[in-house]
Amino acid sequence: MRLEVGFSIGKFVYECLKHHPDQKLTAREIAQWIMKAHPLECEEKKLRSKARVTPIDTDDALLQQIVAEIGSQRPRLQAVHPDVKTTEGRPRRYYSTKKSDAEEVAIAEETGSEVETNASTLPFTENDLYPLLSQYLATEHGVYTKRIDERRSSNRKGQNGNRWLYPDLVGMEDLSRKWHAEVKDCAIEYFDKKTKLWSFEVKKLLNSSNVRECYFQAVSNSSWANLGYLVAAEIEGADTVRELRMLSSLHGIGVMKLDRENPSESQIFVPAKERPGVDWNTANRLVEENPDYLEFVRLVRQFYQTGDPRKRDWDYYEKR
Repeated sequence: MRLEVGFSIGKFVYECLKHHPDQKLTAREIAQWIMKAHPLECEEKKLRSKARVTPIDTDDALLQQIVAEIGSQRPRLQAVHPDVKTTEGRPRRYYSTKKSDAEEVAIAEETGSEVETNASTLPFTENDLYPLLSQYLATEHGVYTKRIDERRSSNRKGQNGNRWLYPDLVGMEDLSRKWHAEVKDCAIEYFDKKTKLWSFEVKKLLNSSNVRECYFQAVSNSSWANLGYLVAAEIEGADTVRELRMLSSLHGIGVMKLDRENPSESQIFVPAKERPGVDWNTANRLVEENPDYLEFVRLVRQFYQTGDPRKRDWDYYEKR
């Protein structure tokens, strides 16, 4: 008489997450744990499979099937277990936590706080994200960036006088970088547009407790540019993504997900709405208040005068 073994994807996923509290795991990592922790149930599932197009007749095929089921069962899993949360982006990660969204943000904002990764637990700060973002923007979008350090501001307007005034990074996209030299010279003579100016607000974590505040901070300090983005290393929850898409449709600031382990795999979640012109009145105030922004404007001006982006003067450039 054969023992009846029951395979329950919801039960096994939750069991895995409870065994690894606050640790963010991919569906593949969870599936591998399930196959190791429940070999009899997995073998029974493989034997009972009647799939013909994609038969589950090997361990690899079973692994892929479990991964697919984890993804499809995510909404139900979270409805039954409110402590299960997910990060958005590639790849989605699952975790179980007793912390509220507000507590997670508070922990993330602590200097040097630890964030779980699939390889190790590494402390990082918001400042650690800036060079990674600069690398991604330069290599994938041709955008030269400059860090704006608010600590260097004059603060002549008193406490909170410049609150939400400065973005974390600003950038210049050289639209002429692939043009023929004759076309570049012609554009200079005709005073044609050769750049797009970008602006970025960077956060370690976005979730339902801070998404609106962070987004409107980006609206406040990045709407002067042709393209403004809110950038995050972690975006938690489908509801957070829906909120970001709604806000972006109303206000035009886009959203980026920064991949710390591989910056080239970062992605634009929601494209920014391009503004045809730069708000030079706001730019002038930024120049008057912060020397970093003055240097940025000086580099843009020199580019228009000479056609040379002076790559070495920016925060990141590719050495040829």
